[in-house]
Amino acid sequence: MLEAQFYAANAKAKGAYTLPAEFDGVVKEGALYHAVRAHRNNQRQGTHATKTRAEVSGGSRKPWRQKGTGRARQGSTRAPNWVGGGIAFGPQPRSYRTDLPRKVRRLARQSALNARAAVGAIHVLEEFTFSAPRTRQLAELLGALQLTGRNVLLLTAETNTHLYLSGRNIPGVRVMRYQDAAAYDVLWADALVVEQAALGGTPGPAAADAAPAARTAPARARKAAAPKKTAGRAAGRARAKSGPAAARKKPATRKAKAAPKPKAKATSKKKKDGGDA
Repeated sequence: MLEAQFYAANAKAKGAYTLPAEFDGVVKEGALYHAVRAHRNNQRQGTHATKTRAEVSGGSRKPWRQKGTGRARQGSTRAPNWVGGGIAFGPQPRSYRTDLPRKVRRLARQSALNARAAVGAIHVLEEFTFSAPRTRQLAELLGALQLTGRNVLLLTAETNTHLYLSGRNIPGVRVMRYQDAAAYDVLWADALVVEQAALGGTPGPAAADAAPAARTAPARARKAAAPKKTAGRAAGRARAKSGPAAARKKPATRKAKAAPKPKAKATSKKKKDGGDA
C-alpha cells in the first residue's frame, strides 16, 4: 500500500497516511498517452480556415489570350499558383473530438494518481477550513506545505466555493472536486493536496501505534511465562533424581511389552509336539 504525508488543517504534519486500495502502484503509460491526447484534441476549437480559389475575390477574367504571347496559358489570377490566389488543400473547420472508453479513462486516472503517489507528490489535508474567500490564507497554507510557486491541484470532497474563490487569483493553483479530476489534471500538477474526506483512507499514526502494541504483547507474555517453564522443568528433574519409583516404572513398561513373546514361543512348541505324536 502506498502512503502519503498527512497534515492537519493548519498544515501541521501528523505523520503518514495509508492511501486506499485504488492506489495499487500500477502505472499504465499507454492509457496515459491516450488520455492526454484525447484531452488536448478536445481543447481544440477547430475554427481554422483558408480560402479556396472560389472564395478569393478578383480574377474574373483571363489575364491574357490563350495563344501567341509565349507565356504559359492562364485562366485566372486567383489560381493557387498565383501570389494572392486561393489555397489548395488548406485547412477547413472541423471537429477534433476524440472519445475514450470509460474503462480507459478510469485506468488512466488511476495510473496518474499512482504516478504522483510514487514520487511523494500527494499531500492529504485533514480539512479545508475556509469560512470566506481568503487568498492570503490559502497562500499561507501552500507556503507551510512548501508548495509555493509550483503547479498545485487542490482536490476537495464536495464543492467548496470559498476555496475556489481563494485560489483562482493564485498562479498555478487549481481547485476542483476529487471525483472530477481527470488524468490530464493530475499530470499537470506538480503536487496534489487532497482532502481526507475525499480519499477515504486511514491515517498512518493510528495504525503504526496499534502494530507495535500487538507485537510487544506476545513478547512480554513470553518473558513472563519463561521463568515458570524453567521452574517447572527444574522441579521435574529434581523429582526424577530424588524419587526411585519413577525410575522403576520404565522397566515395568518394557517387561509388559515384551510379555507376549514367551507365550508365542510356548504355543509354537505345543504345535510341534502334537505334530510329532
